[in-house]
Amino acid sequence: MQPAAPAKLPRPRIAGLILLQCGVVMGLVLIGWGFWDRGTAFSALTGGLVAAMPNAFFAWRAFRYQGAAQARYIVKSFYHAEAGKFGLTAALFTLVFVAVPPSNPAFFFGAYVVTLLAHWLGPWLLRRPSHIQSRG
Repeated sequence: MQPAAPAKLPRPRIAGLILLQCGVVMGLVLIGWGFWDRGTAFSALTGGLVAAMPNAFFAWRAFRYQGAAQARYIVKSFYHAEAGKFGLTAALFTLVFVAVPPSNPAFFFGAYVVTLLAHWLGPWLLRRPSHIQSRG
């Protein structure tokens, strides 16, 4: 009898979610530049980056550990990642409004919200096809 091999869970597809967010940001920048002006495109860029950068930081910090033996470190890394994401979001909002106030605040906040929505809908959009065959 062979010893049981430990189960390997597939890692979450974080890179795909981050690329999806960056694609959404670039799409919003092109829409802003194509229909309005450069200032609107820059507002969309900053709004999208304020949403995407903290999410990338969270993914980098939260998914460093894997496996049941690392459970304590997994939980700690999620707490640290969430605190860092919150702090980074607050710092980026402050930086944007102090250093480079958006010329179109509606487009800034719109890009921020749409980028967050892309992150929330990302797992549904990037889901893996099921490998389980039905016997019906």
